[in-house]
Amino acid sequence: EHNRRLVDHVSTYLFAPTENARKNLEKENVWGKIFVTGNTVIDAVMQHLPLAEKKSKILEKIRFDEFALATAHRTENVDDPLVLQNLVEAFVEAPIPVVYPIHPRTQKRLRQHKMWKKLASSKNVQILPPLGYFDFLLLMKKCRIIITDSGGIQEEATAPPLRKPVLVTRLSTERPEAVEAGFAKIVGVEKKDILESIKQTTMRKYSFPQSSPFGDGDAGKRIATIINEENII
Repeated sequence: EHNRRLVDHVSTYLFAPTENARKNLEKENVWGKIFVTGNTVIDAVMQHLPLAEKKSKILEKIRFDEFALATAHRTENVDDPLVLQNLVEAFVEAPIPVVYPIHPRTQKRLRQHKMWKKLASSKNVQILPPLGYFDFLLLMKKCRIIITDSGGIQEEATAPPLRKPVLVTRLSTERPEAVEAGFAKIVGVEKKDILESIKQTTMRKYSFPQSSPFGDGDAGKRIATIINEENII
């Protein structure tokens, strides 16, 4: 966040993903010129999911027909033994099987706090090594729900080809647009709250907006056009 603010304040041109982001930049008194273009992460999902469906073999390794896709890597979650325990127990006891590509740092903390064996031996959880982009995209497409503390995944899940409900295992999110559009829900880090949210989410039928609050897949084209028109290069 410090690096983001530093770069924003020395930039001549700023490409904001949403109107909300533009307002935040204005509140920070950046002096550069701001353009709302959408987020290139939506471009990436829309361009690469068809390729992922052709090339990825990850689904052959998944032992569940229906599952939740989980990630956890943020320092405030995995470095706190109590929070980490809550996540482990929630995954193990979840009413839907959990596929969990695990970050090396998270695995290190799980072993350090004697939680690895419980997670790895659970029949309700399938642990995977860190995945490439294509494999992860396909899991996002196939899964029933997503449980994550990742900001980027909150955005990707809103892309029109995915449109998945996301449970955010944090106390807040810097992607309020995903919450406002109904894709994401902040569930916190307490075991009972996570489990209850998983139960409620898997029982509901969702009718998500057809469009993403983070763009329509043409952010890159808009940025390129602006660069050309402004003679930036």
